[in-house]
Amino acid sequence: MAQGMPSMVALLGLLAVAGYKNRDKIAAVFEGRKQEPGSQPAHHAQPGQGGVLDKLGGLLGGASAGSVLSGGLRDLVDRFRQNGHGQAADSWVNTGPNQPLRTDQLEQAIGPEALNTLSKQTGLSREELLSRLTLELPTAVDKLTPGGRLPTEDEAARLI
Repeated sequence: MAQGMPSMVALLGLLAVAGYKNRDKIAAVFEGRKQEPGSQPAHHAQPGQGGVLDKLGGLLGGASAGSVLSGGLRDLVDRFRQNGHGQAADSWVNTGPNQPLRTDQLEQAIGPEALNTLSKQTGLSREELLSRLTLELPTAVDKLTPGGRLPTEDEAARLI
């Protein structure tokens, strides 16, 4: 797995499988991790998605929703900046129009190791992951940064 980037990988995986529009499914992964021993986690996933979302939840190692979102967003934007695509990532965070994303830009920014991990955890092909994330990522980052800046851990927890 991408070392030091489990929040980013988990966030990307959750977005690839559930998408921002279905963030209730993402919240269910976090809620399921917080359940009392012996109680049933609340899952609202479509058939077949529950297991995938649970696997992605396992990447989080008990981290809170706010921690994963704020850390994952920060790591993601940093990766785009380091790989020459900071202007696009910054447009998603800032207010105003979002720059589109090409699959080759996404692949370069997140790297082959993260893509391999995501493919294994989600069961989606590399091409399907890139396709879904290319569509979902700009909107998701935009919606998760409503103030034109990366959210704190507490702010991020309230967003889902």
